[in-house]
Amino acid sequence: MSNDDTIPITIEFSGGLEILFSNQKKYNLPLPFKDESGEPANVAFLVRHLCDNVMEDPRKELFVLDGTVRPGILVLINEADWELEGEDKYEVQKGDHIMFVSTLHGG
Repeated sequence: MSNDDTIPITIEFSGGLEILFSNQKKYNLPLPFKDESGEPANVAFLVRHLCDNVMEDPRKELFVLDGTVRPGILVLINEADWELEGEDKYEVQKGDHIMFVSTLHGG
């Protein structure tokens, strides 16, 4: 996959979520520009991509419930609550900083 086919973004995990991602808090991630159906990459696709390609822990249910980020996990897009940005429909942009914080474990 060439650089033209990916969007460079930064992902961070906090509040205990990093345990699900090999104890790594921060990733500089080249996200595919389009999802499986050819639509622009959004946060829903990012979450699937993280589960399928980054998360090595088999306990995906601690991160995702019913196809979206589970309740109790705060998602920040460029330091703003994802609810202000359209939640999982937000189209990921070059240079975005997306943070997942578990509020259930001291986040």
